[in-house]
Amino acid sequence: MQIIKKRILILFCILFIVQPVLLMGQANDLFSALERSFNQIENPPTPIDEYYIGRAVAVNILTTYELYTAKPELVKYLNLICRSLAINSSLQAVYNGYNVSILNSQEFNAFATPGGHIFITKGLVEAAPSEDALAGIIAHEMAHITLRHGMKMIDESRFLSELDSVAQQAQAFTGSPNQNIMSFRNSVNDLFNTMITNGYSVSQEFEADTTALALLSAAGYSPNGLLDMLNILQRIQPNQRGGFNNTHPSPADRITNARQQINTYRVPDTRSARVNRFRRNMGN
Repeated sequence: MQIIKKRILILFCILFIVQPVLLMGQANDLFSALERSFNQIENPPTPIDEYYIGRAVAVNILTTYELYTAKPELVKYLNLICRSLAINSSLQAVYNGYNVSILNSQEFNAFATPGGHIFITKGLVEAAPSEDALAGIIAHEMAHITLRHGMKMIDESRFLSELDSVAQQAQAFTGSPNQNIMSFRNSVNDLFNTMITNGYSVSQEFEADTTALALLSAAGYSPNGLLDMLNILQRIQPNQRGGFNNTHPSPADRITNARQQINTYRVPDTRSARVNRFRRNMGN
């Protein structure tokens, strides 16, 4: 149904924008743009595509944040937690695996880009009271990847960018002044910059929390680990600028959403068995 709607939109584009240009005999570039739109609809991105798209976004993230490299064992620890969660993920076979990195920032924030790239700020890592809470952060970001939230944004933006490019070309051919055609790649980059600044939609954040609860339970972690982090975020939120305040719904709303579902998971409480390991790796 979605593909049909998009095809109809392209046809309208032909009728109302391209037709005057066809009469002028200047339609080759327009047909090429339309062909790319059709090809994108019929050939969804592969796992390799997702990996390299996510890697490009990761490069953009690292122009704003530096990697935290002072404690390589801590980074390794987070990746081991990630692997234990990935075993039960619905999207285990991401190209080149999942990877967690720490950003050298004291703000509280985390990012997930397509293909398995997860970034957590040093401030958020240090605020976690337990391994289960760390797992809650990672599970939430992993959920964005497994649910393909980033790629869903890309797919829609990619299509609309092509139509916008077609429209701009048509205007240029008909004599409209100062019309600059933005390249496809720049359109995608702009979308991801917006995603990093504004975050996912509220519904996608709630969906990621719901999926995170399932990932935590399946790996033997307490689902309350996610609630522990949300309670910390709620407590410090009034004193924080940027970070989670800009990219996520309020912790209070997320806590309400998580509490409505958390009782459906019956997991033995084994958090005490991980206390020493957590303290050792966190340097406490």
